[in-house]
Amino acid sequence: MPNQPISGNDLARFSGPQTFMRLPEAASAAALDVGFIGIPMDIGTSWRSGTRMGPKQLREQSAMIRPYNIQTGAAPFDALQCADLGDVAINTFSLSDSIRIITETYATHLKHDFIPMTLGGDHSLTLPVLRAIAAKHGSVALVHVDAHADVNDEMFGERETHGTVFRRAYEEKLITPDKVFQIGLRGTGYTADDFTEAAGWGFNQYLAPQMWHKSLSPLAAEIKAKIGDQPCYITYDIDSLDPAYAPGTGTPEIGGLTTPQALELIRGLRGLNIVGCDLVEVSPPYDTSGNTALTGANLMFEMLSILPGVPYR
Repeated sequence: MPNQPISGNDLARFSGPQTFMRLPEAASAAALDVGFIGIPMDIGTSWRSGTRMGPKQLREQSAMIRPYNIQTGAAPFDALQCADLGDVAINTFSLSDSIRIITETYATHLKHDFIPMTLGGDHSLTLPVLRAIAAKHGSVALVHVDAHADVNDEMFGERETHGTVFRRAYEEKLITPDKVFQIGLRGTGYTADDFTEAAGWGFNQYLAPQMWHKSLSPLAAEIKAKIGDQPCYITYDIDSLDPAYAPGTGTPEIGGLTTPQALELIRGLRGLNIVGCDLVEVSPPYDTSGNTALTGANLMFEMLSILPGVPYR
């Protein structure tokens, strides 16, 4: 029987291990199908700090989640061996060194055949994770849900920050340009071509107003058809949601997705060959209620529920 989250009927949810969904801890990804990894980092962010506390609060709020997805029928823990691999030991005084550490840590874990699910942390962490993922799987398709395209060339002279991730990933051929889908883009920019340059590379971009008052299930089906069976990575920035739903983030933008739309999108991607996921930019100091982290933890569970091999009851 694969590892099971501790039941709230066996041990009260406000107690027990501080792991994701109160799963067992593991020191190695050997024998795992899925490993949850925290990257408590905010030294790559450009506005409000606090995402270093994201993984801790995502784990805390995940204690509320039960093992069966009653809405969809997904039963991930019936088949997948899951555990919490703890946090990456970043260098909190150096972004460049932290990026190196993240890549090396994931490369070590990815010697084993498992799917990493990352709890962030600011979005700069996705670049080193993608470097390790691409070293194993080759160039991947990318579903990038975010208010921001994160395709700046540099920020304050730095080329590796939370706003430059996908330009670097494109330059390094970590992602397949015409199978990159950026969903929820909005807000303001510095120039008229802030988004259009990446569209010229082949990125598929969907601005938030295109999705107002609509179901995202048809968009998910379109994306899935275009990606096919290519290995795919999902990176989910919590600021893709409207701040009415997720205020606890570093760079909020009004006019974003709703939580039902977020669920529709993820659920509609079931069937993709997903090789990794992350949920980034949860900043607990800006939401003392914990609702942003609760939402983020549930979106992680939804992504877990669509991984290859998950049975549906």
